[in-house]
Order: sequence, then structure tokens, then C-alpha cells
Amino acid sequence: MKEIRDGVKSNKISSSEPLVLDIEDFKGDFSFDALFGNLVNELLPAFQEEDADSLEGNGNINGNDALSNGRSTQAQSSPLFPEVDSLLSMFKSSCSQLVELQTQIDGKLYNLKKDAAAQDSKHRKTLGELEKGVDGLFDSFARLDSRISSVGQTAAKIGDHLQSADSQRETASQTMELIKYLMEFNSSPGDLMELSPLFSDDSRVAEAASIAHKLRSFAEEDVGRQGVTMQGNATASRGLEVAVGNLQEYCNELENRLLSRFDAASQKRELSTMAECAKILSQFSRGTSAMQHYVGLRPMFDVEVMNADSRLVLGDQDSLPSPSNVARALSSLYKEITDTVRKEAATIMAVFPSPNDVMSILVQRVMEDRVPKLLEKLLVKPSLVHPPPMGEGGLLLYLRMLAVSYEKTQELAKDLRSVGCGDLDIEGLTESLFIDHKDMYIEYEQASLRQLYKAKMEELLSESQLSGESTGSIGRSKGASISSSHQQISVTVVTEFVRWNEEAISRCTLFSPQPASLAANVKTVFTCLLDQVSYESKKLLWLHHMHVYSLFTLALFMVQVSQYTTEGLERARDGLTEAAALRERFVLGTSVSRRVAAAAASAAEAAAAAGESSFRSFMVSVQRCGSSVAIVQQYFANSISRLLLPVDGAHAASCEEMGTAMSSAEGAAYKGLQQCIETVMAEVERLLSAEQKATDYKSPDDGVVPDHRPTNACIRVVAYLSRVLEAAFTALEGLNKQAFLTELGNRLHKGLSNHWQKYTFNPSGGLRLKRDITEYGDFVRSFNAPTVDEKFESLSILANVFIVAPESLSSLFEGTPSILKDAQRFIQLREDYKSAKLAAKLSSLWPSS
Repeated sequence: MKEIRDGVKSNKISSSEPLVLDIEDFKGDFSFDALFGNLVNELLPAFQEEDADSLEGNGNINGNDALSNGRSTQAQSSPLFPEVDSLLSMFKSSCSQLVELQTQIDGKLYNLKKDAAAQDSKHRKTLGELEKGVDGLFDSFARLDSRISSVGQTAAKIGDHLQSADSQRETASQTMELIKYLMEFNSSPGDLMELSPLFSDDSRVAEAASIAHKLRSFAEEDVGRQGVTMQGNATASRGLEVAVGNLQEYCNELENRLLSRFDAASQKRELSTMAECAKILSQFSRGTSAMQHYVGLRPMFDVEVMNADSRLVLGDQDSLPSPSNVARALSSLYKEITDTVRKEAATIMAVFPSPNDVMSILVQRVMEDRVPKLLEKLLVKPSLVHPPPMGEGGLLLYLRMLAVSYEKTQELAKDLRSVGCGDLDIEGLTESLFIDHKDMYIEYEQASLRQLYKAKMEELLSESQLSGESTGSIGRSKGASISSSHQQISVTVVTEFVRWNEEAISRCTLFSPQPASLAANVKTVFTCLLDQVSYESKKLLWLHHMHVYSLFTLALFMVQVSQYTTEGLERARDGLTEAAALRERFVLGTSVSRRVAAAAASAAEAAAAAGESSFRSFMVSVQRCGSSVAIVQQYFANSISRLLLPVDGAHAASCEEMGTAMSSAEGAAYKGLQQCIETVMAEVERLLSAEQKATDYKSPDDGVVPDHRPTNACIRVVAYLSRVLEAAFTALEGLNKQAFLTELGNRLHKGLSNHWQKYTFNPSGGLRLKRDITEYGDFVRSFNAPTVDEKFESLSILANVFIVAPESLSSLFEGTPSILKDAQRFIQLREDYKSAKLAAKLSSLWPSS
């Protein structure tokens, strides 16, 4: 087999040669295919070479002959696979050798297992012995560590004792030094000449200051302790008092000397020297004197600088300051102050050991000295009893200045807080500057709004008087200027009220940002304001649903609107009253001359024109009052609601209060609308009396073709109503319009019914009356009042009593018993009522109830 591995080949191997397999053949990267190949390749190549030679020798022979010859030759010379015997022999030998190798290997494995078990037992024994040795070693280390720890603790105790002893020695040494220095200070009162060079050496000022501070503390403590002991120690007490006095004098001198050096270094901007002095001075009252001294010498607190502040903000003394100019000046000034403080902060951080304390003193000086002196000149609180006139700005100027100053000063406080102010409560300090003004703010706001309202009313009155003088008697004679346009309610004025109130609300929010404080202000001002308003009258439907609100300035504003609308409606009512007086003035008796009657008729027409003008003016006032309410509603929704939401019950209370405040305007509107109806009906009655003729309803020629046109009186009345009620249709809306027109329709129905009771009707006159009723009914149908339409329809039915024959009257009202009473009154107006003996017939048909 070694020959096979060495690659030794022979052309032929006999079957008798032994095959040798070695264990080495199976080591390493063993491959069965390689082993098998090495075994059989020694035999198979010889067969392959012989077969190849035989094929080459017969290459030129014909195919069929060669094939037959080849087959015969192969069959005759040798078998088909001659090496099979050799291979079988070799395989048998290989199997035998493999069995022997397996036996050898099994033996070797057994011996190896036995040796391994012996070595493992020996190893385990060795590991056990090693573990015991390691455990002993660990015990030794533990004892060593414990010993080292004990020695260390002992050494630490010794060190502590040594340190304590050294400290005691050092303390004793220092105490001896201090006693020595104390004896020097205790020599005689006021004698500082015999002190050690330490206390006069400028290079050792820090050490001298430290020692002097310790000596003074010790001496003061001892004097205090001796003061409560027996009288026998009085001498010692007096001796220490001498030391205390000398030490105090020396400390004062040293402190002054350091402050002088600090000032000199400050002028030269020698920050290192300043820092050294500040550090030493910190031993005297924690450096308070140095801090205050530094802050007090800052140029920003000079009198000239503060006077310049006043000139910058207030401007020319001969002119009124403008809030906008003051706001710009304050912003500029406060920015300059903030920049100055920021620069000082850089120096303070570099010099003082406690910069936050110095910044606190600096900012406090700004907020307690420089700012208050400016505000004192800027905010001069006016008198509420004798307020400044509006020509000088009034109370509004003070409130605007207060708001501007407060807002800008708050911004200054925020800026200074960002720069740094230590533990100073700068917000509280800022509030304290305005506490006197904020305590009375509500009263001043209230008085200012009243002053504005009063000034506005005086302005409107002045304009009205000028307008009246310009129109003169010409306008009055025509009855066109009884209610001047300047006296009517103006939406522009109400808008100005809203603008005042918006400004006041902004100030109220600025000074009282918390909802609770706003609610308290509301209650106080409502009580004060509404005591001045006492309106007791019936409320109109069109004012019942108005939204109202309850911030105190808003309450005052609504009272002003109520007063303004009430006064406007009252002025409009004055025109109606004057027109009514003119009508009464020209009512004539029955026996007057034609000339007097003509003059009276002309004057009555003038009174009618005045009444119509007053009616229109009042309707315009009502319309403008409604527009004013709409403005207030929008203002409430946009600006006020959000302010009332956080306060429980504020809205409900406001509605109740403002319902009372607006009742006077409602009462004036109600009375005015009633007067409007009276004015309209008076003119209707005048037109009917002047235009209606007896022959309209009783034609002397009853047989002619009847006139189907309305009477002249009817035409004039309908034309008048159409013209004058145009203003009412425009001014009134919704239920208000329906209520007014319903009332007017009922009054018109009643007036016409009473008017027709004065006349006698024949059948043609009945047809004429029915035509008039139709005309009136068509007109009042535009009122959209069903009850009024029903009444005029009943009148149309009643007019039939003048048309039908007497015998048909009984069947005329069958099914309508509700109008029998009115029918009886109308039947009595028939021309043939007596001649036809209708009274007897009707009494039998319709017995009186």
C-alpha cells in the first residue's frame, strides 16, 4: 500500500502480491474516493491501454470486416474483463486488513481512555489541593486588609489629633496675636498712634481689615456678655468698651480710606483696584456701604439728568402734552436707562464679590428715585370736584397719561428684570409707584366719561341753537324746523360713545387684568351711576330684547346712550307736542266770519304741516335709536362678551341693571309713538271735516247713475296716510311695526265709524260709502294686521244697510250676529228710517238685549 501512496506504478500486478493498508492512510483529509481510486487504478489502466492499441491497429479495415474480425479476435484471445480476479483478491485482502486495523484502533482507544481517566483523576486531585491553597490565601489577604484598615484608622485618628492640635496651636497663636492687637486698641480712648505697623501699612490693608473685624466682633460680644454679669467685672467691661470705641474709629477710618481709593480707581476705570477694595469692604457690614456708595455716585442719578428727563417727556410747558408724544419720549428714555443699567452691570460683575446685591440696589434706586420724580411731574392728579375743562384735555388727558406711563413703566421693569436685579421684587415696586392712582382710577374713569358726555351734549345744543338762529322765523312759520336735525338722535354720536367706551375698556383691562377685580369695579360703578338714573315708564316691545352688558365703563356708556336716546326722543316728542298745541289753538267755533275762518284754515294747514314734519322727525329718531342699539349689540358681541365670561352672573346682572337704565328711553319712545298716532288721527279728522260734504252720501238726484269714485275726503285721507306712514314703514320693523300699525288701524276704524255717524245715506250714497270703505280697506291691507282687515270687512258689510230695501234688512245679517249692534246704529242713518218706520220693524225683528 505504501507503493500505491508513493505513486509507484507497474504495468501488471499479480494477485499474489500482498496489499498493505496503513493507519496513516486514514489520517488528515481522508477521502474514500481517493483511497478506492488508488487501490483500483493500479489494475485498470493496463486494460485501458490494451483496448486503445487494438482499436488503433484495425483503423484502416473496412467497417463491417473490422467489426467481425475484432469480435472474433477478442473472443478467441482473452475474457471480456480479465482483471476481475485480481480486483476480487485485492478487495478481500483489503477487508481483512481493515478488520485488523479496526482491532488495533479499538485497542489503542481503550488504552487512551484508561490513560485519560487516570490523568483526570490526578488533575482533579491537584485542583482540590489548589482550591484549598487559594482559600487559605484569601483568608490571609482578608486578615491583611483588616490589619491595614485598622492601621489606616489609627493613622487617621492620629492625623485628626495632629490637625486638631495644629489648629489649636494656630488658633492659640492667632488668639495671642489678637490679644496683642486688642491690648493696643485698649490702651487709651482715641489713641491710634501706638498701633502696630500692620494697621498703617497700605500694602496690608486686607489683613488689617480682617483683624480689625475679628477684634471688633470679639470685643462687642464680650462687652455684651459682661453687661449681664456681676458688678465686679465693671472694670473689665469698661476696658473692652475702650477697645470697642477705638476699633470702631479705626474701622471707620479704614473704610473711608478704602472708599476714597475705590472712588479714585473708579474715575480711572481701574477695575482690578476697584475689585480689591470692594472685596476688602465686603468685611464691613457685608460691603453695603461700598455698594450704596458706588450706586449713589452714578451719573444717571444726577439732578441735571433727572431735569433733562422731565424736559424730554413733558416738552414745552406752554403746550398740552400729547399722550402719543409722551409714549414715544418714555420709550426713548426708558431704553436709555436700560442701556445704562446694562453697562453698569458689566462693571458690577467685574468688581463686586456679590454682584446681585449691587444690581438690586441699583435697580431699586432707579425705580424709587429717577422714575418716581419723572412720574410726579407727569401724573398730576386732577380734582374730581373741579375737573380741568375739556379745552385743557379734561380728565381724559390724565387717564391717557396714566395708562401710557403705567404701560411703559411695566415694560421698563421687564427690561430691567432681563438685565438683572437680584432678589428685588421689581414688579411689586412698579405697582407701588401707581397705587395712589389706581386706587382712585374707577372714580376718575367714571367722571371722565360723564365729562365727555356733558361736553358732547353742550356741543350739540350749541349747534342746534346756531341752526335755529339761522333758520329764524321763516322755518318756524312753515312748521319745518320744530325738531332740528341737530336735536335728533345721531348714530355718529352713539358711535363716538362706543369709541370712548372702547378706550376706557382698554384702560380697565390694563389696570385690572383679573376678572374678580373687574367684577368688583362693575358693582361699585353700577351702584354709583344708576342712582342718578330713575326711569319709570312702560317698556316698548322693540327694546325688550336688546343685549346689555356690565363692565363699569360699559354701564356708564349705556347710561349715556340711554340718556342720549331718551333726550333725543323727548326732543322729537316736543315737536309733536308743539304741533298738537298748534292744532288746538286754531280750533274754531260754529259762528265765525268767513275771513276768520279762512285765516284759521290756513293756520290749521300750517299746524298740519308741522305735525307731519314732527311725525317724520320722530320716526327718524326711532330709527336712529334702533341703529344705536344695533351698534351697541355688535360692540357687546365683539368686545365685551369675552370679558364677562370668566365672571359668574355678570351678564345676568348687567341685563337687569341695563333694563332699568333703558326704561326711560323706552317710555319716551312709547309716548312718542302714541303721540304720532294722535297726530295722524288729528290730521285725518281735519281732512274729513274739511273735505267731506253732506251730498257725498245723499245725492239730491237719487235716480241718476251713481258715482263709483271715492269721495274727495277719502282720496285726501288715503293720500295723506300713504305719505306720512312711509316714514313709519322705514323706521319700524317686525313686531314693533305690526303693533304700531295695528293700533293706528284700530284708531282709523273707530275715527271713520264716528265720522260717518254725522251723515244721512240714501242708496246711491250707500254705494259711494261702500266705495270709500273699499278704498280704506285696500290701504290698511298694507298694514298686514288681520284684526284691522276684519274690521274694515265688517264696515263693508254694514254699508249694505243703505243699499237694500227695508224688507230685506232682516235677512241681511243672518249668520253675523256680532255686528247687529253696529248695524242698528247704521240703519238709523238711512234717509227713510222714519218714513219707512224702520224702528218699529227692527224692534220686532231684533229685540234689544
